[in-house]
Amino acid sequence: MARMTPATNRFDPYRNYRFKIKWDGAYVAAVSKMTALKRSTEIVEWREAGENITSRKLPGKTKYDDVTLEAGVTYDTAFSDWADLCLDFASHSITSLGQFRKNLTVDLFNEGGVQVISYNLYRCWVADYQALPDLDAGANAVAITTMKLAMEWFDRDGAVPGEAQGPAHIA
Repeated sequence: MARMTPATNRFDPYRNYRFKIKWDGAYVAAVSKMTALKRSTEIVEWREAGENITSRKLPGKTKYDDVTLEAGVTYDTAFSDWADLCLDFASHSITSLGQFRKNLTVDLFNEGGVQVISYNLYRCWVADYQALPDLDAGANAVAITTMKLAMEWFDRDGAVPGEAQGPAHIA
């Protein structure tokens, strides 16, 4: 795998609102918010025989936290259709876990619209779905649907060329 040369003259971080989420090979419309990708690894402590003063540490099981997506409520039924597949599995009308699991891709773009970072989320399924928020006739807000996804793991896509292919710095 070719190594990406970082843009050494970039002093500011990427803006966190320039992202797109893709599933089934297409970008999902109107995703306005996504929680952080987080993993944590248990610490397993052990002691060597005859050395009782200090303990050694090894990595144990790794856990990947759930991710929450938020989107404005629209006529598009992609979120609810996917959430309904979990209900179908619970009612035994779907017999395979693979029918409701999806691999997702999160693409982050720089100010010039160049894709610079990409993460793949594997074997995701809808663990929690909120179709509508609390409704308030006096509020001046957009109706948001929320979907919490359980996933098995994620990784950074090393094939994304980053800014090496695009502008190194935008003033």
